[in-house]
Amino acid sequence: MAGGKMDYFDKSNKASLTVSRVLSYIFLIFVTILSLFSFYLLIINATRSHAQMATGFELLPKENFINNFITVWNDRNLYFIPQGMLNSFIVAACTCILTTYFSAMTAYGICVYDFRAKKAVHKFIILVMMIPTQVSALGFINIVNNLNLTNTYWPLIIPGIAAPATYFYMKQYIDSTLPLEIVEAARVDGSNEFRTFNSICLPILKPAIAVQMIFAFVASWNNFFTPALVLDKKEMLTLPIMLSIVRSNLNSRTGDYGEVYMIIFLSIVPVVIVYLFLSKFIIGGVTLGSVKG
Repeated sequence: MAGGKMDYFDKSNKASLTVSRVLSYIFLIFVTILSLFSFYLLIINATRSHAQMATGFELLPKENFINNFITVWNDRNLYFIPQGMLNSFIVAACTCILTTYFSAMTAYGICVYDFRAKKAVHKFIILVMMIPTQVSALGFINIVNNLNLTNTYWPLIIPGIAAPATYFYMKQYIDSTLPLEIVEAARVDGSNEFRTFNSICLPILKPAIAVQMIFAFVASWNNFFTPALVLDKKEMLTLPIMLSIVRSNLNSRTGDYGEVYMIIFLSIVPVVIVYLFLSKFIIGGVTLGSVKG
């Protein structure tokens, strides 16, 4: 009897676990579909013409993908879409590299070194994170004009060195993953601080760096506010500004929703490529940590 009861409870527990697992998978599949549905609609709308957009909602692709691409390519209101994508990529790539590297270096210095103003510097950086970009826009424009940096990419790239949010994330990661004994051992072996940071600290921070590079790249790629302040030459425009030009034409007879969705589709492709390239470092870092643990 006791054995029969144990078998009964084991079967009921297995059945409940199976039901819980199935419900979990159903919920995850639902959330995944919900998250990807907007991207699916974007791709569908990139294949539809302006007239087809007016007919309403559709779930199946149409035949106007190539026509929308040609329309975007030959739009006279824009300079050149591939040039805009290249401009955005240059700014975003340089910004994400500077942001992650110098933020990691700042976090490393505050975590590893022990000096009197350590807590004050940390609190100051956190306070800077609370200041909106729009508040300092007027002073930023004055500096750009005084230095004759209008219609250059330096005002869009150099400020990326100061990234309080990235610094905060890197500091939390260093506190939890970087043993100070490794740094002390490197110093004993005669390694200078710069070499210790680049050769020992950065490889340990690969997962955090990959995550922050993705965030920084996407933020810079989608940035419209700052480029709109410093760029006015067509050949220098970034992709978000070109998209705003196309969207502003929607109120006129020359507006084309198919063109708008095609530009949005093209603007997402590089972001997906960067994510796929950097995601292997995130997975590799997590796997390495679990093996070491």
